[in-house]
Amino acid sequence: MLQLGDEVALYSFVFVLVLLGTRSPMWSCVIAVSMYSFLAIFKFPQVPDSRARQVLSPGKGATGLGRVSAIAHRGGGHDAPENTIAAIREASKNGAEGVELDLEFTSDGVPILMHDETVDRTTNGSGPLSQICFSELSKLDAAAKHRLRDTFAGERIPTLEEAVEECIKLKLSIYFDVKGHPDEASAALSDLYRKHPVLYNTSIVCSFEPKVIYRMRQSDPDVVTALTHRPWSLSLYGDGVPRFTSPWKHKWMTLVDVLLDWAHHHFLWKLCGVSAFLVQKDFVSPDYVQYWAKRGVQVVAWTVNKEVEKQYYRELLQVNYITDSLVEDCDPHY
Repeated sequence: MLQLGDEVALYSFVFVLVLLGTRSPMWSCVIAVSMYSFLAIFKFPQVPDSRARQVLSPGKGATGLGRVSAIAHRGGGHDAPENTIAAIREASKNGAEGVELDLEFTSDGVPILMHDETVDRTTNGSGPLSQICFSELSKLDAAAKHRLRDTFAGERIPTLEEAVEECIKLKLSIYFDVKGHPDEASAALSDLYRKHPVLYNTSIVCSFEPKVIYRMRQSDPDVVTALTHRPWSLSLYGDGVPRFTSPWKHKWMTLVDVLLDWAHHHFLWKLCGVSAFLVQKDFVSPDYVQYWAKRGVQVVAWTVNKEVEKQYYRELLQVNYITDSLVEDCDPHY
């Protein structure tokens, strides 16, 4: 839960910010109180800590100490074609405790596994998903551009349900990464949770978009959820390259990044009632893990691809990590 110090800091910050902008103590009080009332009325409570631990730390005991979970990113996109049944099976064979899978939709509304909005990067097809129906998508080779394309030739793009059934069979936990489509995604996932109740104790719904998580909690407040965050994500790509050539636009988005980072750490997590915070690995430290632990939130780091980094997360931080490969060092996918 949000600590008292957080409460004081949050509303004090809002009060001072509005006071500086309006020079009106009355409006500062009104807006701060309104924000407090909004959170009190519309926030979702976190799911019980015992169940969150069951999902996030299935190998740990009552003390919370024990095995750290290695989660295969996109099913382990270095070891097999990403977001495929083959990747899920390879992840299980290579010792992953769970898989992170990306949810997208075809033009005819079928929920599938796909990271991008187009099929160009990973398949032998071309075009946006919004213009490809599932019957056409199922003909594509999902291994066409993978480094092990010969080994996995002909691997197809699975439906969300096919992937979930495979994970259940292999007893893998699932991190559902939802890219957008909050209404469609929450409906599709809610149907799956009703059909497979085991998911309540073996899966978590994650997204960069707070709207997605809030909509999921509205659809089913018993689902364990997480916000995904990378500081400077609006102004910089994952490799640190600026997104915009215009200096003014870059500075503006940098400012928005600062506000978004503050909102994630002081407001949005509480509104959504998340149980975990998925953070890009370069921003995780012992103090950062402790910051969230005091709030009943577990940190999960991504994408951890070097053995020395994995050892750091296993032995020092003792937090779960998401990786592209279970078998060797590799460059990260952004």
